[in-house]
Amino acid sequence: MTENIDTTGNIDVVVIGGGYAGVMAADRLTRRDGVTVTLINPRPTFVERIRLHQLVAGSHDAVVDYREVLADGVRLVVDTVTRIDAAERAVRLATGGTVGYDYLVYAVGSGSADPTVPGAAEFAYPIATFEEAGRLRPVLDATPATAAVTVVGAGPAGIETAAELAEQGRDVTLVCGEVLGPYLHPRGRRSVAKRFAALGVTVLEGPDATVTAVTREAVRLSGGRELPSAVTVWTTGFGVPDLADRSGLSTDALGRLLTDETLTSVDDVRIVAAGDSAAPSNLPLRMSCQAAMPLGARAADTVLSRIDGEQPSTLNQVFAGQCISLGRRAGIFQFAHRNDIALWFHIDGRPGAKLKEVVCTGIVKHLAGEARKPGSYSLHRVSGGAKRRQALQAEREEAPATAEHTARL
Repeated sequence: MTENIDTTGNIDVVVIGGGYAGVMAADRLTRRDGVTVTLINPRPTFVERIRLHQLVAGSHDAVVDYREVLADGVRLVVDTVTRIDAAERAVRLATGGTVGYDYLVYAVGSGSADPTVPGAAEFAYPIATFEEAGRLRPVLDATPATAAVTVVGAGPAGIETAAELAEQGRDVTLVCGEVLGPYLHPRGRRSVAKRFAALGVTVLEGPDATVTAVTREAVRLSGGRELPSAVTVWTTGFGVPDLADRSGLSTDALGRLLTDETLTSVDDVRIVAAGDSAAPSNLPLRMSCQAAMPLGARAADTVLSRIDGEQPSTLNQVFAGQCISLGRRAGIFQFAHRNDIALWFHIDGRPGAKLKEVVCTGIVKHLAGEARKPGSYSLHRVSGGAKRRQALQAEREEAPATAEHTARL
């Protein structure tokens, strides 16, 4: 049975996923009269994903009441979508029944990828979701402060978690794989390494610092070394829910919904994607709230343009850099070119920590601001994106030549 969201003749828009992209899209959609917006999310509160390392360490609960960030006109349904029926324009819910839509915004986000390293799934603790971080916290609370903790993965999540735990006095080893902070400029990397040295974190990187197995009490490395580990935290690799694939929609190799540059599904003009689960032109952006919120705004604008019979604008995504906390008393803001390549310039130490906190609180303020005044957010319209357009043009020019070559074989 399909649930009737609206009986007044309004246009019904369903947003799947209540993270950074989904909330931004839902709020922005309320700026047009005659649109009924329903947000479906499995949790009753908004998760500040960029604070999950703080949840693990106990310095923040990483949640915000949806009343602070959702517009009054958005209807929140706490449930999980199990399938999208594009032909019927409806989504099926885990609790039974379906919800119909005229337009759908697909913003299901991302989570931990299934680890392929032997023992990692059984003995390591991922922290990419609120539930995962919540499971790890009591484990750490019950573990002596002197016990060895191993953090695997040297991206932002691994760096932030290692620093947070070390600042509390824990014995932390960070296993990087090839390099500490792959995104960072070498100067920024040296700054992070210096902070880790001050915190007493053992940093392992290079060809012998890849994890080959995890046991209940140890981590084995590619160089043959075995590290004692009372608690192993797994921060490497991200995946996306397989909802689009299960629903028969076109996806990339990771499972992100394939769209054009207006974020419209290549299969269905009524479905628009945003955030980590979108793959515009099969050139997905870096998974981050920095990308998710502008993508959410762009997705909402695309839906509203289609409702008004107008041609939607194309993606114009720019980046500022990467902001990483290094405990509560230090951090680093790594500045970048607009095409997301790190610059030499960064801000670190206590100013870096303050800037990181400004960013974290500012994100919630942006969402709350859009909720109070839909349409006020404008960062998705910042000029830039030339490198992306060049990459798209190069692919389009290469495609005919490839097709011609294939035809001759």
